[in-house]
Amino acid sequence: QVTLWLKKIYGNRPVPQYEVNERTVDILHEVMECNEERDKDVLLLIEDMKDQATKYEEEAKYWQDVLEEGLGLSLGSLSQEATTDLNDLVESAMALEVEDTSLTSFYSAINDMSSELFKRKSGNQEMEQQLDTLTKKLVSALMMENQLEQDFKKVTESQKVESAKAESQSKNLKFLEDKSLDLKIRTKDAEEELIARGLDQSLTHEALVTFSE
Repeated sequence: QVTLWLKKIYGNRPVPQYEVNERTVDILHEVMECNEERDKDVLLLIEDMKDQATKYEEEAKYWQDVLEEGLGLSLGSLSQEATTDLNDLVESAMALEVEDTSLTSFYSAINDMSSELFKRKSGNQEMEQQLDTLTKKLVSALMMENQLEQDFKKVTESQKVESAKAESQSKNLKFLEDKSLDLKIRTKDAEEELIARGLDQSLTHEALVTFSE
């Protein structure tokens, strides 16, 4: 069964080679059954559509006879305006997918389409509101980011100035410390030299400070 089905599927083309074992045959058999069931469904659908087409043709022929025999109307007897209106009516019925061309069917279809359009518009308005809200948030975030960048630049520049000032003060302090130490050394050396030359000990810097205290 599987072999015959494959030959039927591929027709004049060679059937691709495959490993023949129990598993592959079972799988192909299952596919074959599904395919045959689908083909049956398609054939039934085709037959049903043919039956519907036949019914529509018979109904169209019936109403054509009624119009021609009862009212004397035929496609050739209609004016150009009437033919145009009739074509518009048919196109509208097909576009709205109505079962017939009665006013009730048209009103119902138009009402359904209007409701669907309103839903879509409402959805679009909601999306527009969300987009507007997101846009405002994005603009606010970008402004905040720009402000933060400017603040960061100001802080960085201020830190550079303070750092330069601190470095300058540090250099000045170091200079003063070195200068003070140098003066102390020079004062000590001068006192030692004066003492060596016979200066009274009570006149040294330390003695004078102690005496002042």
